Formats: sequence, structure tokens, C-alpha cells
Amino acid sequence: MSDCIFCKIAAKEIPAKIVYEDDCIVAFHDIQPVAPTHVLVIPKEHIPSMEQATEHHKELIGHIHLSIRNIAEQLGIHEDGYRIVNNCGEQGGQTVYHLHFHLLGGRQMQWPPG
Repeated sequence: MSDCIFCKIAAKEIPAKIVYEDDCIVAFHDIQPVAPTHVLVIPKEHIPSMEQATEHHKELIGHIHLSIRNIAEQLGIHEDGYRIVNNCGEQGGQTVYHLHFHLLGGRQMQWPPG
């Protein structure tokens, strides 16, 4: 999608501090972090949100979650713990309409998140 900032990052049209990449996904540091470690994990395929994910995306979403575990280990936050967040839709707090997951760590997370 030509106007999607995350598609542009995945296509290397916009620079990002990438921490992981494979054929299906890209993980990069958030430019407005809310935790000492704040990485966004996105599929290279443009999927607007979880609402548009289908049975066809089951393996991709599983791959994203297992990759997040490995990224957390790579970044050294796996032992103390981390949070995975997906905001879905306006009331869910989604601001970029390209499916993405936040990997947050490096501090004590609060509950409820708000």
C-alpha cells in the first residue's frame, strides 16, 4: 500500500532501526518508545488490523508471536518479562492501520494498562 508508513519501512523506503527481519516480518524500534525496549513487529504483507486477518493468516500470526519470543531473548528482556500488545481499531488505540505488535520491556508493566 503506497501511503502506509509501515509498508514503506518494510520496503526500505523509510529508514528504521531494524532488529529482526525474515521473509515474512520486520521488527524495528518504535520512534516514540513508551518503555526502555519498545519494538514494533509487522508483517511485510499489508493487513490493516486484526479485524482483516483471516484463516489464511494463521501461520503468519503464529510466526510473529514465536519471533517476538526470540526477539525478546535477543534484546535481553526475556528473563525479566515483557508485554506483547496489539491495538485494534480506533477505540483499541490503533493509530497506524497496518497490523503490528508492540514488544515492550525493560520496566515493570502495570495492570490494567488503561
